Amino acid sequence: QVQLAESGGGLVQAGGSLRLSCARSSRTFSVYATGWFRQAPGKEREFVAGITWPAGVTYYADSVKGRFTISRDNAKNTVYLQMNSLKPEDTAVYYCAAVRGGRVPRKYEEYDFWGQGTQVTVSS
Repeated sequence: QVQLAESGGGLVQAGGSLRLSCARSSRTFSVYATGWFRQAPGKEREFVAGITWPAGVTYYADSVKGRFTISRDNAKNTVYLQMNSLKPEDTAVYYCAAVRGGRVPRKYEEYDFWGQGTQVTVSS
């Protein structure tokens, strides 16, 4: 079982930055990849970024490439999403998710564990 807890959301003006954190606890030594997703009102949950374990290969949605950076701190068992040059269309609830195995799926249905989400609001 893996518990995930996001933090770091908030209200920011367009062009600003936020850093989201996903703290992960696990009682097993299984391999998990981590993904960040977001869901805006009335829209489907969409893939934002992901990082494989243990290689740390990163993947991004085209809409955030060059603006967002996913990283991890192994010692803290935490994955981060640094979001720069934020736009109003980035407004959504952001979720982190974990999946067994080394690959990063882009479909939310393929993930095994989810956090509770954190709201990000970007004002124009």
